[in-house]
Amino acid sequence: MIKYIIKRLFYAFLTVIVLVVLTFFMMRMLPGDPFIGAKAIPETTMKALNAKYGLDKPMLTQLFMYMGNVFRGDLGLSIHYNRPVTDIIAQAFPYSFDLGMRSLLFATIAGVLLGIVAAVKRGTKWDTITMLFAIIGVSVPGFIVGALLQYFLGLKLFQWTGIRFFPITGWSSFASKILPAFALSFASLATISRLMRTSMLDVLGQDYIKTAKSKGLSQKKIIWKHAVRNAIMPVITVLGPIAAAVLTGAFVVENIFAIPGMGKFFVLSIQTQDYTMISGTTLFYGVFLVIANLIVDLAYGFIDPRVKLTEVKE
Repeated sequence: MIKYIIKRLFYAFLTVIVLVVLTFFMMRMLPGDPFIGAKAIPETTMKALNAKYGLDKPMLTQLFMYMGNVFRGDLGLSIHYNRPVTDIIAQAFPYSFDLGMRSLLFATIAGVLLGIVAAVKRGTKWDTITMLFAIIGVSVPGFIVGALLQYFLGLKLFQWTGIRFFPITGWSSFASKILPAFALSFASLATISRLMRTSMLDVLGQDYIKTAKSKGLSQKKIIWKHAVRNAIMPVITVLGPIAAAVLTGAFVVENIFAIPGMGKFFVLSIQTQDYTMISGTTLFYGVFLVIANLIVDLAYGFIDPRVKLTEVKE
């Protein structure tokens, strides 16, 4: 297992290096200049700004300097905010993380349960309703879901009852966190439910399930003790990418619900061509994705005893 972990960590390290290099050069390929706005800037001021942020040096020199700073935990100084990128991330990410974890938890629990119901009740109205819900969830973007929730549960429900059950903006109370968490989790919930249904149907058709039925085991015991444990493996496989997608996909939802997370910083950094902010946030989320996938790989050995990490060969 130790050898497996070391190998995965090595691959993760290489992935991060590639991510740093690609992000650095792609940011430099953007048209325009981060210092040029509506007003002209004197040439002496431009030279001073370029020198301050190291943009006056050769491209490869800038790359090596940036990589050295990254591995020291320094993501640079934001051009637009004139603040360290790490400080901005430390300030905003807790809100994004809170929203993402609430969405991921809800999507995983609800998606798994809906998938189980759809598989067990295959061909019934419950199966049809669940799959229709899943198709809508995959097709409709999160910001559309968020806008609809704001209109019907935030505004219309308040007009009908006179009670503000769900605030449409902010991140201060438990009620204010329900709508954005559901809006962000909708697509992930649909994906997990469809995947769980397919996996459950495959497992329920296996010989050992038929053997368990012939022995007189109850349907409840067969489903929860034998079927779910094996059927949930594909869901665990996609939880790493889904976790990263939920966090990185929160940008638009955060803006709709006025949540003080990383969304507004990332969107504004693109609009202002804030190279250091874009590179820093992209690298931050890239590392998060790598770690999430590593955790999923290691979780296999604990959830499915058939998986032996020491025997994995590549």
